[in-house]
Amino acid sequence: MRTSTVLVIGLLLIAALPLLASDGCNEEATPVSTTNVTQATANIQVGDDGLTVEQRNIQQRLETDNSPGSIKHFYIISAWTGQVILYSTVVGKVTSSGKRLSPYSVVALDGQYVDSEHQGIAIDIGDDTHHTTEVLQDDGTFGHSIEYLYWWDQRGAYHQHYVTGGQIPHLSDQPLRVNEIIINIEELAGE
Repeated sequence: MRTSTVLVIGLLLIAALPLLASDGCNEEATPVSTTNVTQATANIQVGDDGLTVEQRNIQQRLETDNSPGSIKHFYIISAWTGQVILYSTVVGKVTSSGKRLSPYSVVALDGQYVDSEHQGIAIDIGDDTHHTTEVLQDDGTFGHSIEYLYWWDQRGAYHQHYVTGGQIPHLSDQPLRVNEIIINIEELAGE
């Protein structure tokens, strides 16, 4: 190879080094949609307590939900007629069946899929410490919401309700004013 060719290739490589060193992403670029709409931002103000309205709502809901001895009123309303098809008092809060006190998954016992720096969150199960990638939620549980809801009423009776199409659950710390409540219970033949 001629010396001048080697020199030109060397200069091109030196000029290209900043491009090769970057990951190709421009950190200052504003995201743009396919219709040329750019990302919007908003200046969210905080109150004297340093919280946004959304943060304060979440904090207050968690405090209300976990207030010992609180009584709430739970309604299932028909999406088609607007009638209340189920009413119950609730001691404490309504809970989704998917909520758990332990995570759904832990890292394999032999350390599979784990490196020494990223083991996940340590959790004790029985006498062993395991690691999980699930995060403990604000209410102290793992898992997801809905499948069915369950609660205990003021009399101590346990209730479990599967929310299906056409049902609108409503929970309040004050009773609703409703015209009528319909509870349809069919008896089996011979009972």
